Amino acid sequence: MAPDAPPPSKTGAPLPSTAEFVEMQESAEFGELRSSHRSFAFPLTVGFILWYLLYVLLSNYAGDFMGTKLFGNVNVALVLGLAQFLTTFLIAWWYSRHAASQLDPKADAIKSRMEGGA
Repeated sequence: MAPDAPPPSKTGAPLPSTAEFVEMQESAEFGELRSSHRSFAFPLTVGFILWYLLYVLLSNYAGDFMGTKLFGNVNVALVLGLAQFLTTFLIAWWYSRHAASQLDPKADAIKSRMEGGA
């Protein structure tokens, strides 16, 4: 099988041609789907990377601040480090909701049209 060939169809229906894939990729509908994904994912990615870099920079250059005890043996560094995990899970949850409500319906419509269902 050629490496650029699409995977075999599970439904037995003929697969779209390469030209049909290219035509769909250049369509306004696909552009809207791609734009919707990018306008959500890129800002969150940049924001999270900046948040992570801030944590790393504070850990390296603001040791006194990061070592400030908040209560008991819990300091600022521990709280910010745990906040990294919380932020990761919140972003994943938020993206999952966005994908289910905004991206999946558009992608399903494109998929059904490409498979000949519409």
